[in-house]
Amino acid sequence: MKLYFECKSGISGDMSVAALLDLGADKAKLDRALASMNLENEFTYNITKKSINSILATDFDVILPEHTHHKENEHHHHTHRNLDDINKIIDKADISENSRKLAKKIFKIVAEAESQVHGKDIKDIHFHEVGAIDSIADIVSFAVLFDDLSPEKVYISTLTDGQGFVVCQHGKIPVPVPAVCQIVSQYKLPLNITDNNGEMVTPTGAAIAAALYNGEKLPNEFLIEKVGYGAGKRDYENPILRVMIIK
Repeated sequence: MKLYFECKSGISGDMSVAALLDLGADKAKLDRALASMNLENEFTYNITKKSINSILATDFDVILPEHTHHKENEHHHHTHRNLDDINKIIDKADISENSRKLAKKIFKIVAEAESQVHGKDIKDIHFHEVGAIDSIADIVSFAVLFDDLSPEKVYISTLTDGQGFVVCQHGKIPVPVPAVCQIVSQYKLPLNITDNNGEMVTPTGAAIAAALYNGEKLPNEFLIEKVGYGAGKRDYENPILRVMIIK
């Protein structure tokens, strides 16, 4: 089985999880993985269907106790965890060895990018925005579902981002956000900037793409066996990640 991630409308952690669920990856494995981390007092999650421009997509929504939307308002106060703390949580999770490796790899890509951007040692990078609890949920869920599908090959399209500025913990920052620029630069990911205002590629989304990217170009023609649609939360024109099973 081969997977094609079509990132023409951006990519984020929750969109990636949702698209794999939509493709039929095992939700029970995701439920078991998230329950096994014993973080239920820090988040809950909903998996629902949502219509975006009349396309029925799956929506994966991590809900933090003090407000109702994950990703919209990033000023919540959580325990700040560094990479070691996150790796310990991943080590405790009831997931396969491949899932564990992939989850750690994705987190390390984000942590390295943040350490470059902030000029700090990787041990001193504390995940708040990128890695508060919603990123732990997104990345572990993605790794578990990806391992469940176990594709022998993955193709990643050009990443498409917006422009302008977003306000985050550190103040107002330009889009593509610095961590995304760092990841696409380090992993040689092709990038296309559109005139959409706002962030379409999140650091978690870029890190997922980087962890899977092997530089291979999509074949000129292929058969599509199945399409999964993952809903995004941002309000640009078409926040959907499409992932296809192709042959």
